[in-house]
Formats: sequence, C-alpha cells, structure tokens
Amino acid sequence: MRKVQLWMLAAILTICGTSVITSCKSNKEEAEITVSPTEDSSQFVTLTDVVPDVILEIRYFGTYNFVGSRIDGYEEPTALLTKQAADSLKAVSDDVMRQGYRLKIYDAYRPQQAVDHFVRWAQDVADTLMKPYFYPDLPKSVLFPQEYICLKSGHTRGSTVDLTLFDMATEKELDMGGTFDWFGPESHPDYTGITPEQFEHRMILRRAMLAHGFKPLDTEWWHFTLRDEPFPDTYFTFPVRQLNK
Repeated sequence: MRKVQLWMLAAILTICGTSVITSCKSNKEEAEITVSPTEDSSQFVTLTDVVPDVILEIRYFGTYNFVGSRIDGYEEPTALLTKQAADSLKAVSDDVMRQGYRLKIYDAYRPQQAVDHFVRWAQDVADTLMKPYFYPDLPKSVLFPQEYICLKSGHTRGSTVDLTLFDMATEKELDMGGTFDWFGPESHPDYTGITPEQFEHRMILRRAMLAHGFKPLDTEWWHFTLRDEPFPDTYFTFPVRQLNK
C-alpha cells in the first residue's frame, strides 16, 4: 500500500509541480473584499454556445446538492463563463474528446447571491438534510469555520469551473474515487486512499486542464480556474440564465 501511495504522490508532483491554490482566503480576509455590484454580463458567454459538446448537470439549479434546494441566482440550468475561460475550455474539450471523453459541467459562473445563500445555510446548523450525502464525517458547525463554505468564491469572478469526465465508450462518468462537492480529504486531488485507476482518471482531467491554461485547487479534484482570468478582483452579481446573443 505504501508503494502505491508513493507512486501516486510522485505522479501528482510531476504533473502539477507547485501549481495549486488554496480553497479560499480566510473568511476574515474575504469579508474585506469589495464586491463590484455589477449586472454587466457583456464579457460572458453561454458555455454551450462555445463548447457545444459539453454535458450540463448544473447541481445548484436542482435539489441534489449539499444544501438540498435550488440555490439563489440559478434561474436556468445553464453554464456561463467569461469569453476567455470558455475559449480555453473549448481547447480542453477538443483534447479530451480525442481521448474518448466529454466534459461534464457541474458549475461555472456563480453569482454572489448564491454564495450568500451558502453562507446562510452554513450558519443554520440545524439544517442537515443532505449531510449523509456530502459531509457524513463532519459536524455541520465546522463547515464555515474550517472554510468549506466561504464568504466569497472564485466562481463569482466568472473564470472558474467545476467538472468531470464522461466516457463516451461506456456512456458513464469516469470513476474519480469521490463525488463532486464531498466535504473531506477524499476530494483532494492527491488523496491516496483510492485505486490507481481512479487516481489516473483524476489526472487525465487535470493534465488536460493545466495544458490549456487552467490552474487547479488543492482541495477539490473537480475545480479549476483560468490562470490568466480577466476579472481577478471583480465579483459579479447577475443571475445564471441564458445570455442574449
């Protein structure tokens, strides 16, 4: 087992180097960030207009998410990104399709009102409807202090995406050794308690994303942000819905 763990660690260090970012700033630091209260979506695109081959499963439009209800700001089950992020994701899509996969999107741009919804939910420690599915090993009271839930999200800047791979041969998602939005170390990309095959599936996605301009997150295998994001200091507020062409 130790040999397998060492092999996985060596592989991820070789692939990723030190190119990781932390999940979020401290909530104290986040509270000091000024949100630009803009409804301007002119620099955003509907993702499927740019990457028509993606599969959408927008979790926060439905009820199968860690809250258990539709999240504020998700008016339609669509995905929005900045033009630059969408163009880079098109290159990723073309890359993985040559390998027999399609991209499946769980979340992309996330309005600030959705983040505020998460914070209100985290503060209501009595609401544990979805605990068995997303955080069975954690008391809900630690989710905000331990910064599983933050006051601000990179998604709100418009160039971050949560995604996985869909195998066109089997017509199933690749087994990543863990589910989207699981709160715990099992979600870390370098988690060693999974099989070599599951680990390699994470690395197929990671290699493609890094090759086309995205940077990873060290706590979530599904989360990537455009390295040269165009709005690094702007947190948008317009809702998620189809954009006018």
